[in-house]
Amino acid sequence: MPPEPQAPKSLADPAALAARRALIDAPHIAPIRALADRIAAERGAPVPVPDPLDGGVAARMLLLLETPGPAVLRTGFVTRDSANGTAANLFGFLQEAGIARGDTLIWNAVPWLIHAAGALNRAPRRAEVAAAAPYLAPLLDLLPGLAVAVLAGRTAGGAAPAIAALRPGLPLIAVPHPSPTYVCTAPEVPARIRRGLSEAAAILCRAPR
Repeated sequence: MPPEPQAPKSLADPAALAARRALIDAPHIAPIRALADRIAAERGAPVPVPDPLDGGVAARMLLLLETPGPAVLRTGFVTRDSANGTAANLFGFLQEAGIARGDTLIWNAVPWLIHAAGALNRAPRRAEVAAAAPYLAPLLDLLPGLAVAVLAGRTAGGAAPAIAALRPGLPLIAVPHPSPTYVCTAPEVPARIRRGLSEAAAILCRAPR
């Protein structure tokens, strides 16, 4: 594996992106990549795959976001290293919390691209959220070592009852979405994200590997 990036937006560099894509067949993400391919085929829309530098099926923390933004087509990854504000914020918050990259899997509550070509970001519609719900179970089945789930934003937070039913006793931590739109709303928003990730980090420290 290449060294972990030390600054956000590293995949803006074409060489870094090519190096990341060379890891696409890594065995720790292959099962989740297969799930992504299945969802893409069933929904008729692109589904980005997990970042090979993250934990994949060995992840101990699921970080659930909302839905891929239109820019995801540039990389094809669900990653903190994309060249956008949400990813950059996420990179910083996770680094501050001291959560090991190999402990994490970043995924989306609605995992396929819902935006038309050239359209701006929008929240998933109720029907899209409902259509995505059946994919939670196969995702969680691929994460046997999961110790905590962090649900970022309203759409991800809405998945809490389903996750609790599928994985009873799993700690669920709700935080605001790390999009610059929300983070810049008030100082309390980034503070809530930091508190939630600090709580997740403490759970990971206590949980057996």
